Amino acid sequence: MELFRDAKVDWLGKKWYFLGFSLIFSVAGVLSMLFWHGIPRGIDFKGGTEIQVRFAAPPNEGHIRQALADAGIKDPTVQAISDPTGGSTNWEVISLPQTATSDASNDADRKALEAALAANYHDSAATVEQVDIVGPTAGKQLVSQAKLAVLYSLLGMLIYLWFRFELIYGVAAVVAVFHDTLITVGAFSLTNQEITLTVIAAILTLIGYSMNDTIVVFDRIRENLALSRRESLSDVVNRSINQTLTRTVISSGLTFLTVLSLYLFGGAVLKGFSFALVVGILIGTYSSIAVAAPMLVAYQDWRKARGKAATLPAKRAKA
Repeated sequence: MELFRDAKVDWLGKKWYFLGFSLIFSVAGVLSMLFWHGIPRGIDFKGGTEIQVRFAAPPNEGHIRQALADAGIKDPTVQAISDPTGGSTNWEVISLPQTATSDASNDADRKALEAALAANYHDSAATVEQVDIVGPTAGKQLVSQAKLAVLYSLLGMLIYLWFRFELIYGVAAVVAVFHDTLITVGAFSLTNQEITLTVIAAILTLIGYSMNDTIVVFDRIRENLALSRRESLSDVVNRSINQTLTRTVISSGLTFLTVLSLYLFGGAVLKGFSFALVVGILIGTYSSIAVAAPMLVAYQDWRKARGKAATLPAKRAKA
């Protein structure tokens, strides 16, 4: 099915608009991370207390949060879990960030939570079953591991694209993915939403998704270079993007609708994960067209300015 059979959009002619858009959101995110909200980290990274609570009846998470807020317990995370014993499903994990509990012991956290629920939560009885501490050392290790996971994924993709295409293709794709990651993390900072391990998983997923989208465009560019050796690279890039536009809109559009539904109806537990996917898919699709592909043309122009051969390698014809 071809939605844009005769599309002739001059994508390269709009590169300065794209650059302005990227700069606005990138700079806004960086400024927020540096001077406003920082990078809001969840309990996985900054440490805190996780308390498993069993309720006599299905709990209302909104009422739980309100009960804790009325008791002065700030910024709790409330998440439903399955019964560890295989019984009822009336279990919640309540996470208290270290900033609110750094001077409290396990026993004090338990008593404070029990008192808050007993005084302010009236839906059913609640029993604290287990208290776990995530220390600052463990949080720092998770931060380091998360950074390494993102770095290694980018490095691996750069090497793969260098081998499959040429170094400039890999550099352009990695710059585009870094652009996607920066804007996604910046969106979390701007909206002051916590980054947890599930959000890191979403970001790694988006790195692969965006890279795949970019490879599709790059492969079409390389094929068209073999067929149109006398055509300018700008025209080849524009035509290649237009030829893959239907595939991009259908695949990205359907994926976006899925994650948007997850964000709207998935509840508080999946909010961070689905928000990262919603922002990342939009930006990842955009960057394949507006960041990665124009970098190839910019590279060619730079080569020409230095008096060097500028033609990117075309795909070899099959024997």
